[in-house]
Amino acid sequence: MRKHLLAYAALALALVLAPWFGGYPIFLMKLMCYALFASAFNLLLGYTGILSFGHAAFFGVAGYATGHALKVWGLPTELGVLFGAFTAAITGLIIGWFTIRRSGIYATMITLAFAQMLFFVFLQASFTGGEDGLQGIPRGYLLGVIDLKNDLALYYVVVPVFILALLAIWRTVHSPFGQVLKAIRENEPRAVSLGYNANHYKLIAFIISATLAGLAGALKSLVFVSATLSDAMWQMSGLVVLMTLVGGLGTLSGPIFGAFLVVILESKIGDFGRFVGDSTGVEWFYGLGESVSIIIGLIFILCVMAFRRGILGEFFHYLENKRRIT
Repeated sequence: MRKHLLAYAALALALVLAPWFGGYPIFLMKLMCYALFASAFNLLLGYTGILSFGHAAFFGVAGYATGHALKVWGLPTELGVLFGAFTAAITGLIIGWFTIRRSGIYATMITLAFAQMLFFVFLQASFTGGEDGLQGIPRGYLLGVIDLKNDLALYYVVVPVFILALLAIWRTVHSPFGQVLKAIRENEPRAVSLGYNANHYKLIAFIISATLAGLAGALKSLVFVSATLSDAMWQMSGLVVLMTLVGGLGTLSGPIFGAFLVVILESKIGDFGRFVGDSTGVEWFYGLGESVSIIIGLIFILCVMAFRRGILGEFFHYLENKRRIT
């Protein structure tokens, strides 16, 4: 327990100091939003055993809800973000109620179907801006005092929210509730035979995961002052699966590492492609910057073949085996 708390303290310290050592606040906030999104997804798949291929629905609906609350209704920033997370929680309750009544691929397809339904709602609805998205979302003031139009000020608001959300996930996993979730994941019939209502626990886990994913989406809309269809597309659901599996499924730090790795690779590969194209004039190689998904896919295949537990998952497994031998 102490090691985990020290690790979170070290992460918090690193994030606090990052802007003063050349870190770009917008990029760092993007990293945190995706890391929280992946951690929320991991709570559902890694600790409950439910594969959701529609988690972008919660990420996207919270972004739109927050943007609409801030831009149209004029709510204070903190209430707008909470409204976005609450909207994601309600969406999670509805989708989760149907999902937990099936298992395996059928449950996964239900989440995908609901996510696609919401995507087309966002595409057609007037309040979302359609293909243009919801632009010009005002950041406002925190508690009516701190001007969040300043990127650095917003950054130091996102950092504590991110750390507190991770601590909430850690507490959930290490609580009696979390132990029941693990029991359901390992052997649901046995957990039921012990008197636990598996559907009840799975639904609560689904709602918690959806709420935290929504919080990540709400923060992202605030950071980029926009909510777009890309946040609710099925590709976003696939991306969060990729982040979690590459980092390490069923570990607390794996999804964070996976999110950081994927976002950084996307950024650097794109920059590399533009640099090569501009400096040498080789037009066919310029396409590397536009083919990030192909490169990320190849990295994913390599990780799946070489690191079945994910990068950090394999590392922790190696340390555990070494400890047992000694």
